[in-house]
Amino acid sequence: MSGRYFSPAEAATRLGVTQKALRLYEARGLVKPVRSAADWRAYGPEQMARLHQVLALKRLGLSLARIAELLKPNNGLKLDNVLAMQEQVLTGETARVSHALALVRAARAKLLAGEDLTIDDLATLTKETTMTSKATPEEMKAIFDPISAKYFTPEETRALSARKFDQKEVSARWERVIEDARVAMAKGDPASPAALDVARHWKKLVDEFTGGDQAVARKVRAIWNDAMADPKAAPRLPLSPKIFAFVGKSMAKLKEMEE
Repeated sequence: MSGRYFSPAEAATRLGVTQKALRLYEARGLVKPVRSAADWRAYGPEQMARLHQVLALKRLGLSLARIAELLKPNNGLKLDNVLAMQEQVLTGETARVSHALALVRAARAKLLAGEDLTIDDLATLTKETTMTSKATPEEMKAIFDPISAKYFTPEETRALSARKFDQKEVSARWERVIEDARVAMAKGDPASPAALDVARHWKKLVDEFTGGDQAVARKVRAIWNDAMADPKAAPRLPLSPKIFAFVGKSMAKLKEMEE
């Protein structure tokens, strides 16, 4: 980046945000604009890079409080780490958009050939081209129920469903640990303290669901692997094979340290 400095209006325009948003980020301690002799705010290379990090993490679904925590100096999250996280997410979105674009083109080709779109065509087109990248709980259920039926008997499924837990609270904990996994993976070291901490929390969540039953844990891993291998489902999932593999390395390192 050049050494240019921008006024709040210029910075907001270049970044596609409002000046009100810039003031909010400043109030939350996320960015500190420089001040002129007349006490005017200005945004230089350092501030613009910082704002990119804030906006990129916000786009990934993180709250401002969580972003502030991640961007603390002692967390070591640099611009390149944030770019690595963006790359992971955008790769998944690219696959989803490519699939949706292929469906739209096929539908147009059918119409140009004088054919009508069937109800099934329209249903698929609507579902696959208008959905957001993040699956809703109902969509997650639609993805996983058929796969789970391959690995769990109806009796096993009923037994797992009968376990009492707060779904909202558990989902929030999983979202947090997956966020932490992405951050640790962006830094690149599966044996780092942050990555090992992710492994501990991950294992705890898995054990809570499986009751420590390794056979159930293996089936759950198989279900996730099948879902991630499905080109239609994969872009909608909160996990990717890369995250799975990274956490697996951290879990192996954690186990080695505990033996």
